[in-house]
Amino acid sequence: MLPYASIHDAETAIGRSLTAAEAFWFNYSATKSDYFLYCHNILFLFLVFSLVPLFYVSIELVFSRYVTPYKIQPKVKNSFLDNLNCYFDVMRMFILVVGPLQLVSYPSIKMIGIRTSLPLPSLMEITSQLFVYFLVEDFTNYWIHRFLHGKWGYEKIHKVHHEYTAPIGYAAPYAHWAEVLILGIPSFLGPAMVPGHMITFWLWIALRQIEAIETHSGYDFPWTLTKFIPFYGGADYHDYHHYVGGQSQSNFASVFTYCDYIYGTDKGYRYQKKVMQQLRDGKENASPQDIKSE
Repeated sequence: MLPYASIHDAETAIGRSLTAAEAFWFNYSATKSDYFLYCHNILFLFLVFSLVPLFYVSIELVFSRYVTPYKIQPKVKNSFLDNLNCYFDVMRMFILVVGPLQLVSYPSIKMIGIRTSLPLPSLMEITSQLFVYFLVEDFTNYWIHRFLHGKWGYEKIHKVHHEYTAPIGYAAPYAHWAEVLILGIPSFLGPAMVPGHMITFWLWIALRQIEAIETHSGYDFPWTLTKFIPFYGGADYHDYHHYVGGQSQSNFASVFTYCDYIYGTDKGYRYQKKVMQQLRDGKENASPQDIKSE
């Protein structure tokens, strides 16, 4: 809740006129508690989990002939019912775990200093903080993901997520309840280290989930904007991790690829890419091998 009775009071406090965005934020949030604003995350996550994967389902069902060349595992077909069942599983986890976690985690957000006050952050501030959040989450997630591919972590927790060897958009948040809780830690660390505005926090949560859905989409479109992000893994990169399955010790990265490269956990993927390129180039000495042993 903003500590101003009017826009004039807010402008007096910050020493200038409010921008259009700040005036909108004042009109929307002035009488709402910080807790209520924080709980918007539940609505945003619901919309992201529901609508963003629907884009990939729609193009597969309606424009199959046009998008098949970009499907990473073209022999795998998922019906609308398959996607619907996955969505219901995700929504059950959302209602039982994700939603309640959002409701009770507000004290931690308050403690680290996520603010709702004016002035609003600049575009540069938002962009730089989001960059830090992605880097921190990516590095932390890498090591947690490697742990979950150990014998105990995989058998007890992570194998649920790997039920989809050819991932689909709705399967991005499909996981064991313990994994949902564990992977909430990397998502929280960035904002804890560099706290910003609630709007930045909303963007971070939404963008991270949209990114996860894109990398689980099963499609590698050449025109996607993420192709222009340095060291970004993308759908093809993560699809290999699911294809190899439980024995995978490759491509643990959630967003970027530098950790896999530095620690040597992308060798199987790079070998597969090399062989496939040789096949495309028509070299006789190239033959497909069982890359699942990598």
